Amino acid sequence: MADGMNFKMPTMHDKSVLIADRIVRILDRRIFPLQFEYVDCASVEEVAVAIEDMVTQSGGPYYAASAGLVLAAIDAEKQAGAAARMACFDVAAKRLIATRPTNNMIQTAVTRVMERLPGIIYGDDLVKATEALVLDLWAEHRATGVFLGEFAAGLIRDGDTILTHCWGESTIMETVAAALRQGKKFQMICTETRPYLQGSRLTAHSIGEMGVDVTVITDNMGAAAMDAGKVSRLMTAADRITGAGHVINKVGTLQLAIAARHFGIPFTAMVKKPDFSAMTPQDVPMEMRDPEEVLHCMGHRTATTLARGWYPAFDITPPALVTNIATCDGVFTPDQLSPTN
Repeated sequence: MADGMNFKMPTMHDKSVLIADRIVRILDRRIFPLQFEYVDCASVEEVAVAIEDMVTQSGGPYYAASAGLVLAAIDAEKQAGAAARMACFDVAAKRLIATRPTNNMIQTAVTRVMERLPGIIYGDDLVKATEALVLDLWAEHRATGVFLGEFAAGLIRDGDTILTHCWGESTIMETVAAALRQGKKFQMICTETRPYLQGSRLTAHSIGEMGVDVTVITDNMGAAAMDAGKVSRLMTAADRITGAGHVINKVGTLQLAIAARHFGIPFTAMVKKPDFSAMTPQDVPMEMRDPEEVLHCMGHRTATTLARGWYPAFDITPPALVTNIATCDGVFTPDQLSPTN
């Protein structure tokens, strides 16, 4: 168990997406940490396809999509007037936002960059200026993640065993880091998270890199682990949380929340900011992925050819099953959420 400040942030904290020589390099999380490789993207379309193909997940698309606008600047820079330049960015923005619509962080990242473009659109070196703008945005994003982590870590008690699901880049990782800085002693359990195994590969590896004792369980062991007294707290990221406190996250979160309520275990969901433009789940576009993906794992078919698949990427946990929600502004119960928080 890491102690105090004696830990390092995980590999994916600052090596997830890189911008170099007018190329966006995206760490291939489909194979990490078993292999350490990047997917190089030379165009906005290549970045968009990489996001859709799950080369990066969780917070990764925030960085990838905003970096994609640096590639849009390459085309925009060739245009003579501001209107023509902005038109290039508009096309790129729409394509990137459409990649994965349930998690609104992609839209947030792209919108933040687009809002700042008028200040640089006339410049001679538009690519360099856009890259600087994106890097500033990344720094702000990481800073707000630190705030969220500090608030969420305040809920952790010495001796806790925390169950988490899937991969929470700027939530789970920052919470673990903050808890270590606070001197907390705790353990983590990660669900493997089919079909991409983000929990067993990305989350467990990152937590292990930070020096925390971590155990991997299959997706169907959560309730059994709670029943056996092995879990004292459930904490997950959220791809989106509505203004009324509905937690939309990787499919499988709902069943863990139901089990946690049954066993009297607190469930904390974490998101930078709730989405007050979406007050109900009906206001959120829910991604359905290719059913073939659940019939395969790590490039190998795992199901009989006689079966079909079904793959809702996310599920919805109602506010009644959520103990509290940690944001970069503090910790609130679902009924305490407000745009002024």
